[in-house]
Amino acid sequence: MITALAGGVGAAKLLRGLVRVHDPAGVTAVVNTGDDLVMHGLHISPDLDTVLYTLGGRNDDERGWGRRGETWTVMEALGALGGEDWFRLGDLDLATHLYRSQRLSQGASLSAVTAELARALGVDVHLVPMSDDPVRTKVTLRDGVEVPFQEYFVRLHHDVAVSSVRFEGADAAAPAPGVLAAVAAAQTVVVCPSNPIVSIGPILAVPGVRAALAARRDRVVAVSPIVAGAALKGPADRLLAELGHESSVRGVAELYAPFAGTLVVDEADGPMAPAVEAAGMRCVVAASVMHSVEDAAVLAQVVTEAALAAR
Repeated sequence: MITALAGGVGAAKLLRGLVRVHDPAGVTAVVNTGDDLVMHGLHISPDLDTVLYTLGGRNDDERGWGRRGETWTVMEALGALGGEDWFRLGDLDLATHLYRSQRLSQGASLSAVTAELARALGVDVHLVPMSDDPVRTKVTLRDGVEVPFQEYFVRLHHDVAVSSVRFEGADAAAPAPGVLAAVAAAQTVVVCPSNPIVSIGPILAVPGVRAALAARRDRVVAVSPIVAGAALKGPADRLLAELGHESSVRGVAELYAPFAGTLVVDEADGPMAPAVEAAGMRCVVAASVMHSVEDAAVLAQVVTEAALAAR
């Protein structure tokens, strides 16, 4: 059994590789919901949906998010009316949010709704939110203004300096049913190549998750989202630097060492392997940039072998 901690695009790519080399029914993905938001009265779960669409074969690979073959009739009409349209929702994507919002209003948990959506899209991976309770990532900008994560990420194009990040509601949240058990029972726990601050950070902030990982530290393998000092997608490199961490695989290792025993880094960062090990993690050097599903499958095999070698 494999349990993965997942954010959005990078995690979805690695998960797509994992199901090439492992039985999908034996893979559990615990997905960040700190990015969730309510817009137009709809509950939107961006990371959950990216993983759902990718594993269900419906993701738009060119954009990296949303549904393949999208149309934008509703957003265009909304914009023409003067409505709020900075967070773009395609027509196909809207169907997911409508279904989720309806089921939540009927009293279903986010875990239950996620399982229903996974079945409908033919996803065999056990996909669970990190919590059924609301946890919301809030970003304080350098000018002192605090904004919800999606406003920072989408409306402001993550092009503004940040002074702090917090996870509202995390202290009162509980892990979703099965999360801690999946970590405890896993042969391998994978920390996907997701943003350490705003994708993995919210999962770790849910009480009990970090301790569960630390208890399995020798079996936890993380994949660095930083390659040669830069993020392949998104603001991870800038967030690390702005919040006082080194934007490098060493910076990632220093964050992850308390709960993960191994860090997989790209070949471009091979010379930094001693620095990773000095931070307290075993270092495995491999080709980690996933240009294709085949690349992702090779990386997934590397991750699995790294976990076996660490025991």
